[in-house]
Amino acid sequence: MIRTNNITFSYTEYEKTEELDSGDMELVVAARETAINAYAPYSKFRVGAAVRLESGAIICGANVENAAFPSGICAERSALANSISNHNPDKPVTLAIASMTANGLTEDPPSPCGNCRQVIAEEESRSGNQIKIILSGKDKTLIINSISNLLPLQFNRKNLKISLP
Repeated sequence: MIRTNNITFSYTEYEKTEELDSGDMELVVAARETAINAYAPYSKFRVGAAVRLESGAIICGANVENAAFPSGICAERSALANSISNHNPDKPVTLAIASMTANGLTEDPPSPCGNCRQVIAEEESRSGNQIKIILSGKDKTLIINSISNLLPLQFNRKNLKISLP
C-alpha cells in the first residue's frame, strides 16, 4: 500500500514586534543586541540568539565564523551550549533568534539551519520540554511552539534504539 501524507504546521505571526508580550519582547531585544557581537567577517550575516531558562535567566549566544569552514558555530548552538554548560539543570523554555546585515536587522525573520534544528530537537528530548522558538525580523516576528514544527521527521534517540536518563 502506498500513501501520500502531508506535513503542515501552524505558527503565530506578529506584524509588529512591539505586539509581543513583555517576556518574549525582552528575549527578542536580547537576541538583537547579541547579534551586534557576532563575529561574521566572511558572510557579514550576524545572528544573535537568546534562551530563557525555567528560572527566568536569559543566556545569549552569537554566531562565530572561522576561515576554516565549517569550524564556526551558529548563534542558536552557542546559546544552547552555554545554557547546558553553565546553567544545567535549568532547562530552556524559549529561544529567540534575530539576524542583521550591514543594513541593520533583516526584514524577514531568520530560520534556524538544519544543524541548529537538530540541536534544538536534541535539547527538547534531553530536557523533556518543548522549546518555544521566536524568529524576529525587522518588523515581522514568528512564534513556533516546538522544533517538531520545523523538523517534523527528526532523527533522535529513538532511531538509535537507546534510552538515556
